[in-house]
Amino acid sequence: MRLDKFLKVSRLIKRRTIAKEICDAGKIMINGRTAKASSEVVVGDTLELRFANRIMQVKIAKVSETVKTQEAAEMYEILSEERIVDDLA
Repeated sequence: MRLDKFLKVSRLIKRRTIAKEICDAGKIMINGRTAKASSEVVVGDTLELRFANRIMQVKIAKVSETVKTQEAAEMYEILSEERIVDDLA
């Protein structure tokens, strides 16, 4: 499955166009490598997402074309999540 579609279906990112923009900005990595929106993801891949003042690492647990909202969180396992605080001083 394409990375941008996985991000939308899993609801890690709400819209596929936004997922594509974040990928194009180089803010998503698959298994330690910068990923494009068209990159293929499979079960077991580790994603690192840098957006909205946070860094999140997730492991893909399930790949499915469609899921119900309640089941979307079952598509991945959160490995770590860190908030980024901007120092304006």
